[in-house]
Amino acid sequence: YASSHCIYFSGARGLGTSPAASCPKVCIVGGGPAGFYTAQHLVKTRPDVQVDIYERLPVPFGLVRFGVAPDHPEVKNVMNTFTQTAQHARCSFHGNVSVGKDVTVQELQEAYHAVVLSYGAEGNRTLGVPGEDLAGVHSAKDFVGWYNGLPTNRDLRPDLRCETAVILGQGNVALDVARILLSPVDILKNTDITQPALDTLAESSVRRVLIVGRRGPLQLACTIKELREMVNLPGTRPEMEASDFECIAKMLKVLPRPRKRLTELLLKVAVETPEETELERRNSAKRAWGFRFFRSPVEILPSDDLTRAAGIRLAVNRLEGEGEDVWAVTTGEVEDVECGLVISSIGYKSLPIDPAVPFDPRKHIIPNTMGRVQKCAAGLYCSGWVKRGPTGVIATTMNDSFDTARTLLHDMDEGTLDISTVKPGSAGVTTILEKRGVKPVLFSDWEKIDSEESKRGEARGKPREKLLDVGEMLKVAWT
Repeated sequence: YASSHCIYFSGARGLGTSPAASCPKVCIVGGGPAGFYTAQHLVKTRPDVQVDIYERLPVPFGLVRFGVAPDHPEVKNVMNTFTQTAQHARCSFHGNVSVGKDVTVQELQEAYHAVVLSYGAEGNRTLGVPGEDLAGVHSAKDFVGWYNGLPTNRDLRPDLRCETAVILGQGNVALDVARILLSPVDILKNTDITQPALDTLAESSVRRVLIVGRRGPLQLACTIKELREMVNLPGTRPEMEASDFECIAKMLKVLPRPRKRLTELLLKVAVETPEETELERRNSAKRAWGFRFFRSPVEILPSDDLTRAAGIRLAVNRLEGEGEDVWAVTTGEVEDVECGLVISSIGYKSLPIDPAVPFDPRKHIIPNTMGRVQKCAAGLYCSGWVKRGPTGVIATTMNDSFDTARTLLHDMDEGTLDISTVKPGSAGVTTILEKRGVKPVLFSDWEKIDSEESKRGEARGKPREKLLDVGEMLKVAWT
């Protein structure tokens, strides 16, 4: 029979009448894609499970809101799916709760049958070179957070009064940053980019963006979609070094199809003579971008007064190894590039959340087997970037999160995860939070924020104007 959206089971598989074996309660830490996809699979697959999602910020959706580029609204449509999950009768969202600070993982384990850690990767990988802390040097994570309205990055204020920007890294995030730096403001003003970012970009002096990678064209890490967007970006032209592409055409026939298509497009842009229309377009372009291959950062060069970045010294590399398994080796040669902005896009990293949770400080992940956290009692799981590292697209995280949910459900069915005891779930956690003066933001509260942002956006002809301050978010949520 059902009570509070729970069906009571006498065991893992059979219906019974004892409430003691009732309603498996699962808590998910992190309200981004990994958290929502894990929750979605759990509530859709098992008709008695109750899921609570805890999120540090008052707003849900994680990197879909704060990571996906403003000019990629189609990718953000997945928020509609996450909203359906959050509105499911057996799923609840609790924002404004910082796990590890407001409530410990151990306290969550006492309140739930299972805890899934899906809190992503909010740390930056550092370059480890002199000058990295100069003004004008930013991580891509912070720069993306700035133009996407992440409250912790609202005061970044990047100085764009320079002609050349250098981006270190050649993945999709690097290309997002390059595209935002070079896009006509008339395109960006119709997106959900924040108004302060739009105002700064409107005054930008950046006319040239170099996207630097330590290996070669065959190791380019972006997808063909992102490359195509750069190629077609209005008002820009590509500037490549023809010498970087020697012998690449000969390799095409042995490449796997996705890599072959990416390399063909790259060659077409870099070395082929463009058709007349494309030539005219390039000649009239006022902004330029280009890949620089076989280069690694050695040092950020300071201005005369030693306060900010004025250039970057790059080591020239050659490749060793064969096929996919190649690595960069420095040749001893260096070159200096004048630039006033350096953005490091060499990856995100997860951080430990709680001393009670095992963490691999080298791989920056929670050590796990198929999502089960290693070296701790049953009932602790992980999904998403904190499980596998910060790689892949949203679909990768979806599959990964479904896998963790399947592991958890398997453990329930097999009895290796004990769900026979009654657990208080969110009622127990709410009591703890009340004592500590923490008030969660429920999904209905988030909908007030959502509505306010849409209203402010409408006034500017944008899909939304994001609130940038947590205090303002809470005020809107609780009014």
